[in-house]
Amino acid sequence: MNKNNLNRRSFVKGSAAVVGGILVNPLSVQSSAYVAAKDEIKVALVGCGGRGTGAAVQALSVKQNTKLVAMCDAFADRLENSYNNIIKQITDSDKIDVPDDHKFTGFDGYKNAIDLADVVILTTPPGFRPYHFEYAIANDKHVFMEKPVATDGPGIRKVLEVAEKAKQKKLNVVVGLQRHYHTKYRELMDRIHGGEIGEITSGQVYWNSGGVWTRERQPDMNEMEYQMRNWYYFNWLCGDHIVEQHIHNIDVFNWAKQANPVSAQGMGGREVRTGREHGEIFDHHYVEFTYEDGTMANSQCRHIKGCWNKVGEHIVGTKGRADNTGAIYDLNGKITWKHRDRDDPNPYQQEHDELFAAVDNGDYKYADAERGAHATLSAILGRMATYSGQVVTWDEALNSDLQLMPDESEWGWEAAPPVLPLPDGSYPIPVPGQTKAF
Repeated sequence: MNKNNLNRRSFVKGSAAVVGGILVNPLSVQSSAYVAAKDEIKVALVGCGGRGTGAAVQALSVKQNTKLVAMCDAFADRLENSYNNIIKQITDSDKIDVPDDHKFTGFDGYKNAIDLADVVILTTPPGFRPYHFEYAIANDKHVFMEKPVATDGPGIRKVLEVAEKAKQKKLNVVVGLQRHYHTKYRELMDRIHGGEIGEITSGQVYWNSGGVWTRERQPDMNEMEYQMRNWYYFNWLCGDHIVEQHIHNIDVFNWAKQANPVSAQGMGGREVRTGREHGEIFDHHYVEFTYEDGTMANSQCRHIKGCWNKVGEHIVGTKGRADNTGAIYDLNGKITWKHRDRDDPNPYQQEHDELFAAVDNGDYKYADAERGAHATLSAILGRMATYSGQVVTWDEALNSDLQLMPDESEWGWEAAPPVLPLPDGSYPIPVPGQTKAF
């Protein structure tokens, strides 16, 4: 893909056929590489952390005859822990058949695991996602992959290129932005897009929480192992928490707006989480996203304990507003519609239910990769703005040559990670006004 030919208009136009994760105009059956109903659907798990383990359990909990046949993780101990947790949660032993020679470790074991499956679950740290996605689609596999789908502009461009190949091969791809599979959000968006709050004029989106785990450095760890085990705090692997977690809320506003931001500016830093165990990422970001028609979305994400917490979205229109509780309000604050109180399907399970039903039926229905790239690039755009202190445009972020994730030829336990500690053991921190945006 020639990056110089990419811009926001062509990017949006190329994915306009995909709405809410469901393909509106699928390609002809003749172009399909794999759309055959199967008696047994073989599943491979690539990335055996907590989210990967959960995704595997969900894949094995669908109505279809799914079987876990291969697993891969960088670390053998994490793979075995995941395997044991899956066994504890899946009572039907016939659904798990992962002998020792189907358990792969290291940086390149993912290829062996993917080769054995019909559907692959990609849940490694997101820096690896473009490469794993590329191999899966090249080998005609349906894909469930977690968000975010990359950590930098070059990774986004790779995902977009591979997404087009997935379409041509009619391979289903679901991305773990599970609000798109959540009944409450689906019904809310139907009403927003139907005009119940009028024209969207602004919004507020939040992921403010106390943060996540840290893992202590052990004496026998080299720098690569330390960063791989603490991937959340290194941008080449994670992208910062604005990309890893706040992507959900930014994605919701894009969904409501049916558009992507054209620019962003903001501020952020490390106010509380300043220790070396927190790597190089910020502990707070504030971003103002601007859309083509002038609409602005104000974005907050914070990882600081003891502060006000909120994870959600508010969408403001000319006739009223909507929020993540599943409610619509008029201009006087009166609720005009509320998602009915009922036992909605778990959206984490629902995304697997729908994916495996499509695979089992030989249907091509899901092409989430472009939307996942939309959301990921929006969050990367915000990070670029807060790290640099500059206004950054969508096209600048999309076409950036700033590559955080090393090429696959540079992966290895003895390789030096892209960022190294300073003499005092701390890591270089982005400085607004000095750090290069792209």
